[in-house]
Parts: sequence; structure tokens; C-alpha cells
Amino acid sequence: MNFEFSEEQVMLRDSVARFIQDDYSFDTRKAIAHSEEGMSRDNWRTFAELGWLSIPFAEEHGGFGGGPVDIMLVMEQLGKGLVLEPYLATVLLFGGLLQKGGSAELQSEHIPKIIDGSCLGAFAYLERQSRFELADVATTAKAVDGGYRLDGEKVVVFNGANADQLIVSARTSGEQSDESGISLFLVPADAAGVEKLDYRMMDGQLVANLVFSGVEVPAANLVGQPGEGFALMQAVILEATMALGAEAVGIMEQLNAKTLEYTKTRKQFDVAIGSFQALQHRMVETFMAYEQTKSLLYRAVCAFTDEKEDAATAVHALKVMVDRAGKLVFGEAIQLHGGMGLTDELDIGHFAKRLMMINTTFGNGDYHQAQFNTLRYN
Repeated sequence: MNFEFSEEQVMLRDSVARFIQDDYSFDTRKAIAHSEEGMSRDNWRTFAELGWLSIPFAEEHGGFGGGPVDIMLVMEQLGKGLVLEPYLATVLLFGGLLQKGGSAELQSEHIPKIIDGSCLGAFAYLERQSRFELADVATTAKAVDGGYRLDGEKVVVFNGANADQLIVSARTSGEQSDESGISLFLVPADAAGVEKLDYRMMDGQLVANLVFSGVEVPAANLVGQPGEGFALMQAVILEATMALGAEAVGIMEQLNAKTLEYTKTRKQFDVAIGSFQALQHRMVETFMAYEQTKSLLYRAVCAFTDEKEDAATAVHALKVMVDRAGKLVFGEAIQLHGGMGLTDELDIGHFAKRLMMINTTFGNGDYHQAQFNTLRYN
């Protein structure tokens, strides 16, 4: 298997890396995290100008036509910078659903706006009772003249605070946990009947709870076929889970590098603590955990690129490893930095918090282990 990147992919990776190094310092990131919107519109426009927002979209809509490798390279670098701008929420989730299931009219209207940075999107799918089960949908969509009426609540909506457009999962038929009967709707964030509560998560990102009270949506705003939204959601979230794995790999690489550098400068008994054999062994263990996770990431990316049937199994395995290896890497990084590792002034704790959030997004390690076992052994 050839793991060398093309010239265009190297340029893409280096472009994101340069931005992180030159324009997204930890102090800059802290200022963005404490701002009212929790993101930088200027940075988002820069992403658009550099072409990063166009990567996964088809060329007919002005996109780059990129694939899983391109997304992996971008997300890995964004992880290294702890970037708060909603690439996952807008480009991969909202945009991914439109690209896979939107009508030609919806695609031509909204995808170019995502690419040029003028449209921020969000995918509202989580509910208070659903935890990790995509099919557990209590929000309803009742057919009315010319469309549907939405009623229900969605929680922890990534980028829900700033989104211009939402894609909302709602039940048009069936029981609460049935996979069939779920439909997806494009809803303007400022539509009548939409109430929003913003709050910050521990990793600094701004999310929202959304309440829909008699929100009227035209039938033309259906994303995908009526009652068949589950398979569409599942496909997009599977790819987004792989992208989160790439972000986690970038974070783990940074934690290892920063911890190694710290052990070379921190002295105890007049010698650098990096010279202690016990600490060297611990650093080797975290490096091996990072490399194993990176290998599984490459395995998942190759499965998607080659459209192999075991792509889902590879992603489940990756998410399990992200959970296990991530806890080891950030735990050792905090311990080897001592008390400073937990302070807000040092970036180590912020990397750790983001890894914790990644571990619970789209299912934790235990959930994906069960999914892996079901696919692998049944």
C-alpha cells in the first residue's frame, strides 16, 4: 500500500499547518474561545479563500472534489491547533448531508454558500434521551398542506449557536426508536418557532439546545427521501467519525511532542527529568499509542477511499483506539507536566479536554466496541 501523499495533498496539509503556526497561537485561540460567538468570522473567511471549505464537495458546485485523505490531512492539522471554527459541523455534517441527500435545488442553493463561507450550518440530531442512538428520535414532523410542522427539542447542536441553516432529524412515522420513519429537513435557524439556548462545552466550543414549536417547513426542504433519513445520517456520521479520529491523532501528536520537550527542560535533582528511565518508558508507551491510532486511521481512510465493505468496522476500531490511546496520552501528558498540566494557562489541559469531547462524540469507546463486535462476529 502506497502511503505517500500527492503534491496537491502535501500543499493542502502545509497550508493548514502554516496557518496554525502563524495565525492560530494558543493565546489567539483562548481569545476566540472567550468571544461572544466562540469562533472567528475572519478565520472562516480565510478558510474559504484558501479553499479548505470546498474540499469534500463536487466540482459541479465549485468544490475541490476531494476525498477521505484530504479530509484527514485537514482535520489532523486542525487538531494540532485546537481550532474552534466549525469545520466539522458546517462542512462535514451539514454539507455532507446536503451532498449525499439534498435535492439538486438545495445543493445548488446552499453548497456554494458553504464553500464561499457565507453559510454556517449545523446538524441537529441529538436528543436528551437518545445518547448515542441515532434512531432514537422523539421530535416529530407532521404533514400539513404543502409541507411539514416540526415539534421537539435537540440538544448539544454543534455550531447551533451561530448556524444560519439547520438540518433537523424528525420522525414522520414509526415508533420512537425505529430506524425507518426518520426524515431530515433543512430549516432556517431564524425560522418562526425555533428557540435557542447557547452554552459552552468544556473544550471551549459553543453549542446550543434548540426547541422547535410548530416550525413549518416546505416539502421541498426534505433532505433525502421521506422516512429514509437514518441511512443517510449513519453514512455521514461514519465519515465524520473518521475525521474526528484524524483530529484526535493531531492532538495526540502535539501532546507527545510538547511533553517530550518539557521533560528535556524540567530539572529535578539537577538533571532533566527526561533522563529518568521510568519516564522514558512512559513516553515510549504514549508514542506507541499514538502510532497505533495513526495506523488505524490510515486503515479507515484506505477503506473509505477504496469503498471497501469493512469501512464501518475500521471506523469502529479507530474510535475504540482513540478512546483508549487518548486517555493514556493526555493522562501521561498531564502527569509529566505536574500541576501545571491542569491549569488554564497551559495548553496541555485544553488538548486533554478536546480529546475527552472527541471520545464521547458519536459514541464512546464502549459503544463502538459493541458495534465492532456486532459487525465482526455476527
